[in-house]
Amino acid sequence: MIQIDDTIISQEILSKKFACDLKKCKGACCVHGDSGAPLDENETVTIKSIFPVIKPLMRPEGVEAVEKHGVYVIDSDGDMVTPLVNGQECCFATFKNGITYCTFELAFRANLTRFQKPISCHLYPIRITKYKDFDAVNYHQWDICNPALTMGENENILLTDFLKEPLSRKYGHEWVEKLKISVDMLTKR
Repeated sequence: MIQIDDTIISQEILSKKFACDLKKCKGACCVHGDSGAPLDENETVTIKSIFPVIKPLMRPEGVEAVEKHGVYVIDSDGDMVTPLVNGQECCFATFKNGITYCTFELAFRANLTRFQKPISCHLYPIRITKYKDFDAVNYHQWDICNPALTMGENENILLTDFLKEPLSRKYGHEWVEKLKISVDMLTKR
C-alpha cells in the first residue's frame, strides 16, 4: 500500500493491467450485482436536475423505476445507489445490439449534459471506501472483467493509465501525477 495525500492505495492498483473490452463483457457491470451504482449526495442532486434531459434516452422500465423510487435508493449497506430494474440492472442502463450502455454517458457524448456518469462507475474496477481520515482506494476483482484483464495484458495498459481521466476527476491532476511517480518507482524495482 502507498499513501498519497488523504488516500491509501492498494498495491494492485499500481501494478494491475486493465482495459475494458466492451465487445466481450457487453457492459455486464451495469446489469449484474447486488445493488445499483454508488452515488454521492452531489451526484443525486445533479441526476435529479438532468433527469428530464436523459429520460428520453432511457428504457421505459428505467424511467418507471426512477419515477417510483427517485434517482437513488438506500441499499443494504446504507449507501445511496441507483435503483435497479429486474432486481439487477441499473435503471440508467440501456441496451443496443446486445451491449449495455450508460444513459448518462450517451447524453454526455451527445453534448446534452456535462455529467459524464457517477464517479463510482467511471472509476470501476476501482472502488473507494471513505473513512474519517482517508479514502481507501482498492481494486475490485470480478470475473466479468476477465476480458479487461486480458486486453490490458495484451495491450500493456496499466489500470492507472486506463483510469487516468476518472482518477483526475476524483482526486485532481496533481494527485494523478503523484500516483504516476509511485507506479514508475514500482516498475523500476
